[in-house]
Amino acid sequence: MKMKHWQDPINALLGIWLIISPWVLGFSSETAAMANFVIVGILLLAAALGAMYVPKAWEEWTESVLGLWMIISPWIVRYTTVHSARTDAVVVGIVVLILGFWAAAQEMGWQGENARFIRH
Repeated sequence: MKMKHWQDPINALLGIWLIISPWVLGFSSETAAMANFVIVGILLLAAALGAMYVPKAWEEWTESVLGLWMIISPWIVRYTTVHSARTDAVVVGIVVLILGFWAAAQEMGWQGENARFIRH
């Protein structure tokens, strides 16, 4: 297997982190937050593994959307009062969003050294 984007294994690890973090950080009793983390973690892990084993551009965008969702989810799912869950969601979401956009930009042929898009 030749990996196309180094960001995908990191997003896979972040997906695993999202799945286990409600128990590690102690907010598993917050049902809405816990369910959100587990579901998004599974989806992120699946998208990242898909991007590693059957690379298509849509996986990178899916990862980005999941990152954006994690950033805004504390306010939509209403667990902003659970500090550890809110902080975890926002921080992981930002990292996933950045990595997803970065990989998507590479997929589109962005050349960082000259900061322009080149179609292949």
